[in-house]
Amino acid sequence: MLSINGQSHEGFCDGLSRRNFLRIGSLAMGGLALPDLLKAEHAAGRGSSHKAIIMIFLPGGPPHQDMYDLKTDAPSEIRGEFQPISTKVPGIQICELMPRLAKIMDKLVVIRSIVGARDEHNAFQCMTGHLSRDQPPGNWPALGSVLGHLNGPVNPNMPSFVGLAPKMGEMRWADPGRPGFLGPGCGPFQPNGQGKEDMLLNGISLERLGDRQALLKSFDRFRRATDSSGIMEGMDTFTQQSFGILTSSKLADAMDLEQEDPKLRERYGRGSAKKVADGGPRLLDHFLMARRLVEAGARCVSLAFSRWDWHGGNFKRGREDMPMLDQGVSALVEDLHERGMEKDVTVIVWGEFGRTPRINKNAGRDHWSRVSCALMAGGGMQTGQVIGATDRLGGEATDRPVHFQEVFATLYHNLGIDIRTTTVPDLSGRPRYLVEEPYAPMRELI
Repeated sequence: MLSINGQSHEGFCDGLSRRNFLRIGSLAMGGLALPDLLKAEHAAGRGSSHKAIIMIFLPGGPPHQDMYDLKTDAPSEIRGEFQPISTKVPGIQICELMPRLAKIMDKLVVIRSIVGARDEHNAFQCMTGHLSRDQPPGNWPALGSVLGHLNGPVNPNMPSFVGLAPKMGEMRWADPGRPGFLGPGCGPFQPNGQGKEDMLLNGISLERLGDRQALLKSFDRFRRATDSSGIMEGMDTFTQQSFGILTSSKLADAMDLEQEDPKLRERYGRGSAKKVADGGPRLLDHFLMARRLVEAGARCVSLAFSRWDWHGGNFKRGREDMPMLDQGVSALVEDLHERGMEKDVTVIVWGEFGRTPRINKNAGRDHWSRVSCALMAGGGMQTGQVIGATDRLGGEATDRPVHFQEVFATLYHNLGIDIRTTTVPDLSGRPRYLVEEPYAPMRELI
């Protein structure tokens, strides 16, 4: 295993060090060797087209009635401080703090009626489509893990599933997704770095890597010569790919934002000086990095933006975070369109649940699992529309409730995966469908 260390930074609020690191060999996935990972991906097969997902998770639960579903006719203890503004699509209004998204509403889909959540801080449902209770042995895999299992890597030098979410100790709010019963080989590649400097081979030259590779080949030749079962056949291929990832510039280049036009970087934004636990300095860079990773060959990139558990100071925090979210998401969607990637890449922005209609004594909103919201773009979908509605107080879905499973059915459809025929095996070998009956892709979008 090779650990590639970056610079040391201030600690998290939970006391963990912020030293950025990238481990290649085990990939921080239970000690699975990189050749084993590549072998598993190869066995899964490779897709013929490069469809992809960028999932932007808003950990803590964003306030739906202060973002896309403002209730101006509700009582003051419900209504909140923000005003709605018109968008490019007549009849659709969103929060005044998101003017950039308003200008590109024709490229977006707002879902105001997400249902089926639980009152728990956990990224699990947003990453898998399933509740965390009553799981099969080994647990449900994240969407990115399923893609890696079904389609394999687009490029052997680029991970199929990349998780950019910062680690937050034992809190799973911003978990980038886990492989579940598909095994560690399908887990997310988590660079936890801030740029190309974290990809440097500190203390190990390419010549030394070459010597190590030659040594491994000599061992393989000896083992193959003594192995009558043929198990060793093909080992050179996967070992070669392992060294290919180490020595290729593809992943490092994708994470090097300095290669981008400065004007484009400014369009995405540079983030804020907030603590990492609250979203991290320069975290807006992750929106651009996600596009670059997908363009380089990643099938799924997940990232977490800020922290939305606003039990107090809801409107103060909204004025800080919503403009940044507005800038990052709008720049990403426009960038995908300008590059001709909007039909292949689906973007989804959501959190684990919504917030209470009633504003509490601390000017905050508490947990509300009965209804929440989502924003989608790309994927060849029918955009420029709002799906679903809530009651006058924003507490219950009154029109077209949309379950998490329906959203996942739509994501898989956009990826060209038939949810009615495609299965993945659990730990017992039992085939598991990706989405439960009777849920299907959203008819409004396909």
